[in-house]
Amino acid sequence: MRALFLLFFLAVAGTGFAQPKTPPAPPRKPVVQFSGVVVDADSLQPVPFTAVIIQNTHRGTFADVSGYFSFVAQPGDTIQFTTLGYKDNSFVIPDTLKQTRYSLIQLMKRDTYELREAVIYPWPTKEQFKDAFLKLDIPDDDLARAQKNLDQQAMLIGVASIGADGSSNFRSGMQQQSNKMYYAGQLPPNNLLNPVAWSRFVKAWRSGALKKQ
Repeated sequence: MRALFLLFFLAVAGTGFAQPKTPPAPPRKPVVQFSGVVVDADSLQPVPFTAVIIQNTHRGTFADVSGYFSFVAQPGDTIQFTTLGYKDNSFVIPDTLKQTRYSLIQLMKRDTYELREAVIYPWPTKEQFKDAFLKLDIPDDDLARAQKNLDQQAMLIGVASIGADGSSNFRSGMQQQSNKMYYAGQLPPNNLLNPVAWSRFVKAWRSGALKKQ
């Protein structure tokens, strides 16, 4: 009985010593709080909403309206900067950092796209374009509009069509009242015998001012 118990104990102990040891976990890489500002290389104005992404990953962030960004990365990571209207740029975080924070001012150069000239016509054929061009009603320029507005005949018509305002009516009424008071008790003057009135009438008749418009 003792022999069986001893054999069983040796078998269990041998199995325990035969199990391989678990290798130690690799050391974790240090992390860095990576912050900065994205600006235009020429004007040094902020470039808002720039995509700041760690290369070959989906981790990163977007710069805010002031061009500022901040996220967690690791030393040695390659950071890509991408935004519309600028050339793509990249930056490698130094792997010899001893601090947990790193700041950067990233300059972005403008990317100009040159497009070939494209002439767009609203008419499908040259014949329709020619017909529309010949029938085109060109509006008057400033000189033509000024000449129309200062035309003497048009100004006379405009003045005649304007009614008297309250001030003019008041003055006219007061003048009539003054005339009544001035000629009270005597005959008012007769303009039929007034040479000045006849002279004005003859001038108006010759100039055509009395014609009906």
